Amino acid sequence: MTAPGDGRPGPAPAGEILTIEEVAAYLRLTPQTIYKWAQEKRIPAVKLGKEWRFRRSILDRWIDERILSAESGFDYLRAPGN
Repeated sequence: MTAPGDGRPGPAPAGEILTIEEVAAYLRLTPQTIYKWAQEKRIPAVKLGKEWRFRRSILDRWIDERILSAESGFDYLRAPGN
């Protein structure tokens, strides 16, 4: 366990670490799509043993970056200076 303020991350909050099935439900895609994207490094994920895991906060940031990218056509929604 880590002490508050020691600079090291503590345990992830409940529901922060997701499985392929949970990510698929969250993004409303099939588990097969999420699995393929993870293998192709198209979605931020880590393989622990034989299982893929995803951090919800990183997925949210990844989605925001994709939505606000110039390629999406919604880059005008970015805050000034970003």
